[in-house]
Amino acid sequence: MLTQSSNRLNNLLVPILSIILGFIFGALLMLVFGYNPILAYQAMLTGVFTSPYFFGEALRQATVLTFTGLGFAIAFKAGFFNIGIAGQVLVGWVSAIWVALAFPDLPRILLVTLSLLVGVIAGAVWAGMAGALRAYFGTNEVIVTIMLNYVALHVTNYLIRNVLSTGNTTERIGENASLRLDWLTTLTAGSRLNIGLFIAIVVVALYWVFMTQTTAGFEVRAVGLNPFASSYAGMSAARNIILSMVISGGLAGLGGAVHGLGTFGNIFTQSGLPNVGFDGIAVALLGLGNPIGIFFSAILFGILEVGAGFLPNQAGVPDEMASIVIAAIIFFVGANYLIRFFINKIQTNKQATEGGE
Repeated sequence: MLTQSSNRLNNLLVPILSIILGFIFGALLMLVFGYNPILAYQAMLTGVFTSPYFFGEALRQATVLTFTGLGFAIAFKAGFFNIGIAGQVLVGWVSAIWVALAFPDLPRILLVTLSLLVGVIAGAVWAGMAGALRAYFGTNEVIVTIMLNYVALHVTNYLIRNVLSTGNTTERIGENASLRLDWLTTLTAGSRLNIGLFIAIVVVALYWVFMTQTTAGFEVRAVGLNPFASSYAGMSAARNIILSMVISGGLAGLGGAVHGLGTFGNIFTQSGLPNVGFDGIAVALLGLGNPIGIFFSAILFGILEVGAGFLPNQAGVPDEMASIVIAAIIFFVGANYLIRFFINKIQTNKQATEGGE
């Protein structure tokens, strides 16, 4: 029988092996098409780690992915697949920019806090609608959140063109609403890394405390594991469904607000849903729902996405290859039962051998 320490080791090995297998799969694919995988991975990693600017950009991308990853993870823990993260990012983004443009003369600490809070509320309300429909009418949250994604996309574009501006881009927010820090920008040679990184670290800690140290967090996990047993124990399944979706959307909305106030400083019409929403789902799956794992998964994805820009010029490899590597990693995470099967088989054989001796 496998011990608890072995189970913890397995939980750590699954994402590590998934990453390794993803890189191996990408390397084999490059070889098939005549590319040099060693040169490609070297260009990707050295391009990021030898440049303060691109390393800062990787961390900036990881910041937003941490919020969207945590947002998906808490709904997933409750047993729901919140595919609407991208739409919730958008409503958080446009709401935060709207407040920042409406009250440019407020003190910085007040305006930043208010803008972020409105972004959180907007995302929470947007996801809460899907949660309420699931809780009280049994609707499928996947279908509802997909529909809400496109409602968010078109409503956002309408607001940009007709309310916040007369064109396809709003004015830039003032310094009082910006998340940029001069010393952080200087440290990373002009990158867009901002105070959102520190907010993300705090949120990771708060997420861990909520899920492991509070009654509400326990109930969310319990409903996800067995809603019928949870109801029998006196827990309100409907309340926890709505709570998990509201927190999920709030985290995604916070990611959108940070994206707007820290990365871009404005909002512009979108031709499609933001990739950070869907990438956040992949980050959460790779991190296996663990907040620390999600944070480091977000950093990995940030490095891969920023490093992809070095592939064409320095290695002659299409930058889409980085997306293939990410997709392969997620595939192996999704097929983690195979990895766990072989790990358990090896451990069982090892224990049997040791017992025979």
